[in-house]
Amino acid sequence: MAGITTIGFDADDTLWHNERVFRLTEERFALLLADYSGKAHLSERLLAAERRNVLHYGYGVKGFTLSMIETAIEVTDRQVPADVIAEILEAGRDMLNHPVEPLPHVEETLKAVGKDHTLVLVTKGDLFDQERKVTASGLDVCFDAIEIVSEKTAGTYRTLFSRHGTGPEDALMIGNSVKSDILPALDAGAFAAHVPYDITWALEDADAPLGHARFHRLDHIGKVPQLLARLS
Repeated sequence: MAGITTIGFDADDTLWHNERVFRLTEERFALLLADYSGKAHLSERLLAAERRNVLHYGYGVKGFTLSMIETAIEVTDRQVPADVIAEILEAGRDMLNHPVEPLPHVEETLKAVGKDHTLVLVTKGDLFDQERKVTASGLDVCFDAIEIVSEKTAGTYRTLFSRHGTGPEDALMIGNSVKSDILPALDAGAFAAHVPYDITWALEDADAPLGHARFHRLDHIGKVPQLLARLS
């Protein structure tokens, strides 16, 4: 049986709402470009730009804003008005200042499991924005360590769970993204619990490893203590 010593928690859409802010901004973007492109086509072009640009700009609001500008230039054949670019930049700034709203059951769960485990927040994205959200959430005090990384790989989890615990074999990673939070954590040798969020970014889509012995799926984060009890 497992002796879980360290628990890793994803941040965006695991501890607080995030993707819905992107979706609301995409709606705003579609209205700005309504005279040049239909909503579905614009969404496809924006996703293609995000897919190209994530390797250059990384994850987060700044890369998303640059992808919106690039898409606006493309769909208008380089004729996009300056005031539209200004509106896109304003939308990006609004995202960076958006209030952070923790999800249900989060705070009480962190306090409960933090009594007997080392808690590590593992998030990827823009350093400044992720630091802002962690602080604004008020959840930073619940964690023994906060790690902001450029990408989540098996190597990332092996390193972090060894740095903040007794290795990945004794660690549990919890998150909403099968691609980023679950599959690489399992590859590293850790346990992984998928807590689905109602919206998933297309670039995070992946099939759940349903037959994996260390994989678990939870209806919500409040069930983490029950999972730990089963694994102990």
